[in-house]
Amino acid sequence: MRLEGKTALITGGGTGIGLEIAKQYTKEGAYVYITGRRENKLQEACAAIGPNCGYMSADVGNKEDMLRVAEKIREERGQADIVICNAGVGNYVSLTDVTEKEFDRVMHTNVLGSYFTVQACLPLMKEGSTIILNTSVTASLGLKDFSLYIAAKSAEKSFIHTWTNELRDRKIRVNAIAPGIIPTDAAGKELGRSEEEEMERRAYRATLIPAGRVGHVSDIANAAVFLGSDESSYVNGVEILVDGGLAAIYPVKL
Repeated sequence: MRLEGKTALITGGGTGIGLEIAKQYTKEGAYVYITGRRENKLQEACAAIGPNCGYMSADVGNKEDMLRVAEKIREERGQADIVICNAGVGNYVSLTDVTEKEFDRVMHTNVLGSYFTVQACLPLMKEGSTIILNTSVTASLGLKDFSLYIAAKSAEKSFIHTWTNELRDRKIRVNAIAPGIIPTDAAGKELGRSEEEEMERRAYRATLIPAGRVGHVSDIANAAVFLGSDESSYVNGVEILVDGGLAAIYPVKL
């Protein structure tokens, strides 16, 4: 029970990586709050997670929404020990085809979402609390037609350094997990792939990764448990790559 007694907020917790982190956190003794924009998904997720779960429908890029989330946590739990900025969106779009609408969509959720989530929750965070950002291995790569998403994740990555310095006097740690290739249903739909195309892509990519397989949401959840626990009390200001060794051997054609 490495997270016993802790309260965690996980944005984008209704599906995929966020949902798996929430499940693992409750198994380790934490009470979790999850957010997302689809209330039906949040209800389903909480039912799967169990009794130690609350949810609020919210847009992470909307400051008022996140202030409402923080107020709910304050009223019900008093504090937030772990804040996980997991919500994110992205798509393959060439430099010449990025529209203002797509630019705003990606930056709104990834960058503004992380910023406003942390900003809203800081009054609830005491000494020893921790912030975990979900970045991406792509911020270390140069993937074609992915410049917008990589720019957003690179901006999030920069928060590790600036926030670690800014919050040092409050003894709040800031770290990030950079997932590698972690297939989820939501990611496949976001990228416009059919189920058959997604399976073919996974099989090909598994041959490129030194670990010999694509990742699983549990790989990211395991890292999130470590970073949220007291076991990582001397880990601060770092990005942990959970990518099976992909970044170490890049460039490869993904």
